[in-house]
Amino acid sequence: MRLKTKLVLAISGLVFLIAGIVSLVYVHQLVKTAVQQSYETNHMVAQQVWFALQQALETGLKDRTVDPNNPKELRELVAETVQSDPTLQTVLVSVIRYSSTVYDVNIGDSAGVTILSSTPDNVGKPLPSRPNYSQLLRANPARMMMQAFGRPEVFDIVVPLTGEDNGKLFATVNVGVHTSLLRAVYQPLLRNAIKLMALALIVALSAAFLLSNFALGPLTEISRQLDTLAAQEGAPVEDEAASKQDVAARVSTKIEKIGQRMRNVEEVYSALRENLDQILGNLQDGILLFTEDKRAVLVSDAARRFLQVGRDALLGRHASEIFDDSTLLGRTLREAIDSGTTLVKEEVRTENGRRIQASVDVIYDEETRQGLGALVTLHDLEMAAEIESELELSRRMAAIGRLTSGVGHEVKNPINAIVVHLELLKSKIGETNGQASRHLEVIDVEIRRLDRVVQTLVDFSRPVELQLREQDLRLVIRDVLALAADELETHQVTLISRMPEEPLIANVDADLLKQAMLNVIQNGAQAMPEGGKLEIVLEEDRNHGEDLPLLALSNGGTGERVVHAAPTAAVLRIADEGPGIPEEIREKIFDLYFTTKTGGSGIGLAMTYRILQLHHGSIDVQSRQGRGSEFRLRIPLAATDRGRRYPQPANLEEKGSGR
Repeated sequence: MRLKTKLVLAISGLVFLIAGIVSLVYVHQLVKTAVQQSYETNHMVAQQVWFALQQALETGLKDRTVDPNNPKELRELVAETVQSDPTLQTVLVSVIRYSSTVYDVNIGDSAGVTILSSTPDNVGKPLPSRPNYSQLLRANPARMMMQAFGRPEVFDIVVPLTGEDNGKLFATVNVGVHTSLLRAVYQPLLRNAIKLMALALIVALSAAFLLSNFALGPLTEISRQLDTLAAQEGAPVEDEAASKQDVAARVSTKIEKIGQRMRNVEEVYSALRENLDQILGNLQDGILLFTEDKRAVLVSDAARRFLQVGRDALLGRHASEIFDDSTLLGRTLREAIDSGTTLVKEEVRTENGRRIQASVDVIYDEETRQGLGALVTLHDLEMAAEIESELELSRRMAAIGRLTSGVGHEVKNPINAIVVHLELLKSKIGETNGQASRHLEVIDVEIRRLDRVVQTLVDFSRPVELQLREQDLRLVIRDVLALAADELETHQVTLISRMPEEPLIANVDADLLKQAMLNVIQNGAQAMPEGGKLEIVLEEDRNHGEDLPLLALSNGGTGERVVHAAPTAAVLRIADEGPGIPEEIREKIFDLYFTTKTGGSGIGLAMTYRILQLHHGSIDVQSRQGRGSEFRLRIPLAATDRGRRYPQPANLEEKGSGR
């Protein structure tokens, strides 16, 4: 069924329903009014008959004597009087002749026997058993309609005649009203109501037809516009079967097809956006793309390292709001964007001394040569140098690893042979030559020390298999402090530790990480031979390890810096009060076998550096001559829900000697 047909039927049905209800109410009111008027009229007729009956009895019984103890005699006398009164009979005849709703009139005595009736056959018989007319008056609307339009029925209007002195019943006047006679009264009005309903239905059908055409007109226009849009996008033309569909069905089908194409485009766009975000996230250079009106529409994750703000805080902002004229880099980039000048790898030294390589590429329309936007690229030259230094260090460490692995393998076998022959020589010489035995003992001790050095080389160069588990770093550090407590007390070192209240969850090898932390803590304690304070602080790295600000974000020209960063790593700061590390050897402390301590092996910090590398973390040191050193161990946090409940470690912040 077409939508137009449904709409016409719905409107017609609604109007017909309303008209029908109104008509039923109207008909009920007509019936109720007719019943009420008929009652009033016929009750008046009954009163007239009652008055005539009273006059007849007063006249007929005026000079008659009746035994009060003989009711039968009284009834016979009343019947004789009533039947012989011509006036009363005349009243009955006139009522039947001129009243349109009176069916019959019956006068009964006190025993309920008919003594006079408009129907002669009823005389001498019991009064007809009929419902009282008052029931019809008090009936509810449904009952009244059923009695009025149902099976024909006679209702009596009863007026009793009683004695004035004793209240005894002498006779009753029963006026019968037939429902079929009532219908004759309101039937013309009922026909008018039916005509009104028919007229309302015709008007409703006409209005529904016109309204449906008016309502569906915009759908036809929408269908045409959708066809035009589909043709512009190269969609297939509507076939003949589809064109015969209802206009609403066609519009729904077309919208569904367009929606499907939009969903497909959105999926492709989302995939491209994810790939682009992944590419930009892996870039070390800061990239910002501006539109023709100089608003940022694309910002890489690395850009926040240069601007010290969250990427989302830059999207949609004007270049004048992003680059501050008070900084050399901001002024250079802003002038290039405002003037539409291309900037090719220009080196800019910021106010804090860092070297930034900035490029601005203006994007033009090839046909009109109209500017479409600009692409800003920021490259940190010092970071590139640091990365090259890290790569060089990694290459050297790899070379040392290969060298130590080979040397350890080649030296291990001769050492084992020397140890075996040394034991044989000691057994042959025995204790006969004390001086030779002492020399052999010295050789044995030195051979075993050489064996430990070689074993250390082999262990350092051997591949390490990490046993990674999600750990609360606070618990790991608590275990390390418990292990180092005795040594800290021996060196008279006072430990001050501060831990965050919330868990810091990292995916780490707890044993290796404990070894790395213990190496640094022991070095800090050994740097204070006279005792002192060793401060250990675990905190979130909200700057992602990029502490040096390169460019401030201008907030509406006020110069306020806005920083938005979510913690992705934890930083363990271990600070001592020792003499500090001289600047000339600061870059060598993580080299294998480099040491400044008597009897030191030079392996501890190198092993710590390697363990942090295996965990994709880092370690650096800040030191001032005579003011102590601070080591910073940066450990990536696990990508987990920080609201997850972990056991709360006891004594997270403890102060005291060796505690």
